[in-house]
Amino acid sequence: MTTKMNSTNWIVDSYEEALAKNIVIVSLGLIINFINGMLVVTFFSNPMFSRDSRYILYIHLVINDMLMICISVTLYVLTYASYFVNASLCYTLVFLGTATFMVTPLNLAGMAIERFIAICKPLHHSQTCTPRRTHIFICLIWVIGAIPSLADILILLSAQPMSLFRSTVLCYTFSLFPSKQNKDRITASQIICMSLVWMILIYTYCRVLFTARKAVSKGSASKARSTMLLHGVQLLLCMLSYITPVMDMFVIPFFPVDRTKITFFNYLMTNIMPRLLSPLIYGVRDQKFLKQMKEYFTCKVIIVKIMPSQL
Repeated sequence: MTTKMNSTNWIVDSYEEALAKNIVIVSLGLIINFINGMLVVTFFSNPMFSRDSRYILYIHLVINDMLMICISVTLYVLTYASYFVNASLCYTLVFLGTATFMVTPLNLAGMAIERFIAICKPLHHSQTCTPRRTHIFICLIWVIGAIPSLADILILLSAQPMSLFRSTVLCYTFSLFPSKQNKDRITASQIICMSLVWMILIYTYCRVLFTARKAVSKGSASKARSTMLLHGVQLLLCMLSYITPVMDMFVIPFFPVDRTKITFFNYLMTNIMPRLLSPLIYGVRDQKFLKQMKEYFTCKVIIVKIMPSQL
């Protein structure tokens, strides 16, 4: 038997079921990162993209999703591979996982602000949204995203001996930081972050909508309005992970025998699948980016086919 643990319960899976779940999760993780990797390669294949703040923010979102997938899948597999994990490794993974989770909505807010400036203040866009300022903004949101986890670790260091990091622990956030104050701090930071991002999205959308109605050429403004809506959809996908505990709490009592299947399905739908939709929502929709990707990879395929015939 293989045992999977969550923060409060021991959940027992048969070997076949555990193996199947891990194969599904790892396979989806590899597929999603392969697709995202193609987008990253496309971005760096053309210097034009690295000079546009819109594409810089987009590719940062993609890279952040790739990192989040790697960490999430690693933690998922570790819960099956071992009951206890080295504390230093676990704290590092949880720290990075929490930071990447916080960075996603902040990056979406930055993308919304960039589109707002491009449509509502076009004369200021080239001076305001420079690559240098975009890189500074990315560094800033990483600092903000890392603050909650960094605060937890500093509090832990002040209360626990250093030998803790040489021990083994249950690798779950609420097992690592079990105090009620910590749970309240995590909840508060996430609520504040999401509320701020929603305020930015609603404000920028309303301003773009107002500008689109007055614009003589409605094409770009209408497209920006659609982009804002997609930012909102993506933010809703990010927030799906918040409802996982609630779904487990309400659904599992009705189907206690299928507890492991329910938790697996919820994890798949709220943590893995939203990462697949990010490149489809933005990358494939952008004609300039899609054209470059087709040209680049078509060229690579042709070269690969020609080289063996010349040998």
